[in-house]
Amino acid sequence: MYKNNKITVFSHLLVWLVLFSMPYVLSYGQSQEINRIIAHFWIPLVLYAVIFYTNYFVLIDRFLFTKKMWQFVGVNFVMIAMFITLKEQIENNFFASLLKKPANDDGNGPPFKMFLYIQMLSYMAPLLFSIAIKTTKRWIQTESERKEAAHIKLKSELQHLHYQLQPHFFFNSLNNIYAMVDISPDRAKTSIHSLSKLMRYMLYETNVESILLSKEIDFMKKYIDLMKLRVSDKTVVNYSFPVKETGIKIAPLLFISLIENAFKHGVSASKESLISIDMSYSNNKVIFVIENNNFPKQTDDKSGSGIGLQNLIKRLELLYLNKYEFKTTLKDECFSVLLEIETT
Repeated sequence: MYKNNKITVFSHLLVWLVLFSMPYVLSYGQSQEINRIIAHFWIPLVLYAVIFYTNYFVLIDRFLFTKKMWQFVGVNFVMIAMFITLKEQIENNFFASLLKKPANDDGNGPPFKMFLYIQMLSYMAPLLFSIAIKTTKRWIQTESERKEAAHIKLKSELQHLHYQLQPHFFFNSLNNIYAMVDISPDRAKTSIHSLSKLMRYMLYETNVESILLSKEIDFMKKYIDLMKLRVSDKTVVNYSFPVKETGIKIAPLLFISLIENAFKHGVSASKESLISIDMSYSNNKVIFVIENNNFPKQTDDKSGSGIGLQNLIKRLELLYLNKYEFKTTLKDECFSVLLEIETT
């Protein structure tokens, strides 16, 4: 802020320096008459500056932006009339004897109405210029505040969705472990240990805007291995992830809902089932494809709340608007999902 103020002050000083130097620049190499320059150029310029800064610092904020238009017009009209009179008085009383009239001057100036009209126009210029600058500055500030408010709202919504996802994930995992307690206590113990690692990752490493894709892959592998403990031999789970470290960063916990959904709807206790997960990276895009058999849940089955996919779509809209593609397909009792995300 301090640096911006210094730049603003320097810019104003530079502009006025250029304006005060204009008579010398425009008449370079010609004889100068200092009294004529002072009377006809520098004095009006000082009065223009007074009008400009009076409006810039006081009148525009107090009257124009508060919609007190008549007061704004009235104060400026009085001020301009006073400055026109003051300028004429200074020229007549202090510079009349010093200013030499041109040889072809017959002593008849322009009509009074024309003179007044030209003077009013000349004093209107700094007034309008101050309005333009002040309005532009206010618009930029308002736009900046609007973007900041939108950014804060976005972070708040994302944080809410993130916190919403954690208990959803935790309860779903507990339900899966609960189903193993009576059947295989040893597997249940292993699952609890694995779940603690996964929850530690979710609690302490995902409270950021983006995370290395390699960490997300490691998290997904551990979750898949956890889920494989509860399925029977009739379920085959295949997965393929990029092996090399790419340095790609992505929003955390985007894909876990799709994997949860596959284990929720793609596993049968009595039928053979297949879950296939594939992730690749090409042309600045992360491509995630997951396919599974479709075994619709019974209407009285309350496991899971369905919040996972809704959460995912909301987060994609907030984080990757116009930079993602999400498709679901159900064909021949096979459900597939394609999610593509541009990472740059």
